[in-house]
Parts: sequence; structure tokens; C-alpha cells
Amino acid sequence: MARQGVNIGLTSYDDIFKADDSRDMDEIRSVPLSELKPFEEQPFKVLLDESMDELVDSIKESGVLSPIIARPHKDGGYEILSGHRRAKACELAGIENVPVIVKNLDDDTATILLVDSNLQRENILPSEKAYAYRLKLEAMKRKAGRPSKENASQIATNYVKGRSDKLMAEQVGESKDQIRRYIRLTELIDPIMNMVDEKKIPLNAAVELSYLGSREQAEVVKAINSEEMPPSIEQAKKLRRFSENGQLNDNVVLSIMQEQKPEKIRVVLKEDSLRKYFPKSYTPKQMEDTIKKLLEKWARSRSEPER
Repeated sequence: MARQGVNIGLTSYDDIFKADDSRDMDEIRSVPLSELKPFEEQPFKVLLDESMDELVDSIKESGVLSPIIARPHKDGGYEILSGHRRAKACELAGIENVPVIVKNLDDDTATILLVDSNLQRENILPSEKAYAYRLKLEAMKRKAGRPSKENASQIATNYVKGRSDKLMAEQVGESKDQIRRYIRLTELIDPIMNMVDEKKIPLNAAVELSYLGSREQAEVVKAINSEEMPPSIEQAKKLRRFSENGQLNDNVVLSIMQEQKPEKIRVVLKEDSLRKYFPKSYTPKQMEDTIKKLLEKWARSRSEPER
């Protein structure tokens, strides 16, 4: 099993540690699990899934390999910045005291550390990435201060060595446009956001739906349920156009959703049904790569002439 550590290779994450002049605060201390509290705006979900079971087993066998990072909480105890999953796993494993690095960080610096450390996880839901990107960009903008007169953009201000959105794009490895697409998802109502997480609605279609009001989105959910089919990107764009023109109502939503979509072949292979064919340590990405290689080999064998 991969070690549940924190990658400190990101520039912003590394800078947080370098900027802390009090190196004494970096020492690892044993803290009662009961004194740890989740970050107030934690955007990452702690799921009780197979991965959590593996983490619990690992902690029972080897202990906590990477310390939890926290800061003093205003009401006493400590607020977790990195290690929410490890803290939950310790609770499930019956661990009472955990290794913690306590750091004195302001709200914005703590938010940036939280996001950067959690983005190192292998499987991140679109909703997690959406709220994490929004949190980090807002924190970076606040740290940057008010925009200068030379900076015409009110959306992303100067931060350290450039625009906040540009610097963030460099740090997380996504384009500025893609970051903004993810942040748009935070305007979705929960039922549609859940469909995005479940890969029932494509990202680009969800972005178009995010421009609809909450009541309009609720009508879309009704239409999805009645038609048993999510909107295509083209339909989502059409819904947005009608909404912007003030012409979107329940009848229009249903009419658009009933428009015939081009038929597509969709094969869904559930992870649970595939697990028995792969080593337990395989990640979904490794499983996908293996399946592709096997299909390529099969396709080549079919195209070869019989001898």
C-alpha cells in the first residue's frame, strides 16, 4: 500500500514551511486524537471505503507513518490542515494518541496548505477539486491584497510574482480556464454535483448548467429523472441560452431534454466487479491501463492473418 504521506514538493507548500522562522514548531509531538478538529471549510471528503479499510490496516500494523499537520484551534485543541483521512483511520483503529506537527498559520496560509497537501491524493472527486480550487484562489487573492491601478482584472490580482490564477495554474498543473471551469461547479445544486462526481454528467455540460438558477437546476434534475438521461453538452448549452434570455421554465426544460441525442455506445465496468482480477494494491488507474493493454493485444491478434 502507498504510504499516506504528504508531498511537500509544491512551491506554495514548501514556501509555507520555509517562511516559518520558528523551527521549534516543526517538531513532532504526540497529541490525543480527541483534541484534533477538522478544518472548518474542509472540501475533501473522508469516505469509509476500501481505501480507508486499507489505511486502517496499515496503521494497525505500522502506525502513522506521516504526522498529521495542524494548527492551534481558537477554541482549544488543534485544527487539522493535512491528515483528515489519517485521523479518521486512527479513530477506526482505536488509536488514542497521534503524531502531529503543530504550526502557527493564519487562515489564508492554512487554507493554501490544506488544499496543496490534499491535492496530492490520487483520486479526487470533481466536487472536491472545485471547492478546493475556489478556496485556494480566494486565499491567494486575499494574501495579494487589493489590485493595483495597473491591474485591470478584478478577478485575479497580483500574487507574489504574477496573477493569482496564473500562479495557481502553475502550481496545480491545470490551465487557468480549467481551474475556472472547476470553480463554476460550486454553483451547482447538490443533486447535479453528485451526478458530476458519479460521472453521469460530463464536466463541460455541468459548467453550462452552473449558469442556471437553483430553481432552474432543480427542474433539470426532474427532467433527468423522468427521461432517465442526463443532458448532452449541446442541450446544456441550449438550457443556458434560454435561461439567459429569461425563457427557461419547466416545459422548456422538458422539451429540450426530450430532444433526441445521438446514440452513443457506453460501457460501464464497475470497480467492484473488476477487483477480483487484479492485485489488491492496484489503483483504478493501473487497472485501466492494464485493461487497455489487454484490449490492444486482443485487437492486434484479431487483425493478424491466420497461419
